[in-house]
Amino acid sequence: MRMILIGPPGAGKGTQAARLVDALAIPHISSGDMLRAAVAEGTALGVEADGYMKQGLLVPDAVVIGMVIERIGKADCAHGFMLDGFPRTAPQAAALDEALSVAGVSLDAVVLIEVDDSLIVERICGRRSDPATGAIYHLRFNPPPADVVDRLVQRKDDTEAACVARLEKYHAETAPIVPFYEAKGILRRVDGVGSPDEVTGRLKSALA
Repeated sequence: MRMILIGPPGAGKGTQAARLVDALAIPHISSGDMLRAAVAEGTALGVEADGYMKQGLLVPDAVVIGMVIERIGKADCAHGFMLDGFPRTAPQAAALDEALSVAGVSLDAVVLIEVDDSLIVERICGRRSDPATGAIYHLRFNPPPADVVDRLVQRKDDTEAACVARLEKYHAETAPIVPFYEAKGILRRVDGVGSPDEVTGRLKSALA
């Protein structure tokens, strides 16, 4: 299974990605992890990317796409992969599609986890973490024990203002890749509302 996982922030992509790669026995290729690995390994593309990052610049799409092609060419991707975190824009999707075509690789599916914005705001703004144990709670969906409530903290990007800004960026930049893949007939829409087990079941059905 060669696939891309997309969806808005707070849709549960991290949880579902971990479950799917385990069930499908394919590597999870996070754009951030891939970038850090290439830099650590000192590959030609990694060195080039590191140069941009040290200057505080974004790594150009062409370099990231080159890394993707390099990464999926490794032995562990022979039977498939899950790409997560890239592409993030319509131009990136088009450029990646062209690069995959040149490499002789075709995608089986692009899976979109859908969750309404209002629920995403509730999910994200209710998250709290315990600095003592690292445990993550949610004020409504996974309430913390009474004895730890006073020490819980909220991440700066889990405020309503930050969440709304992230959603606006997603709708402006990332959502336009949906019709691109829909036109290719490989988009799979999955309802992300419900328990993690319920969503996993829907994902497996969509990919069957």
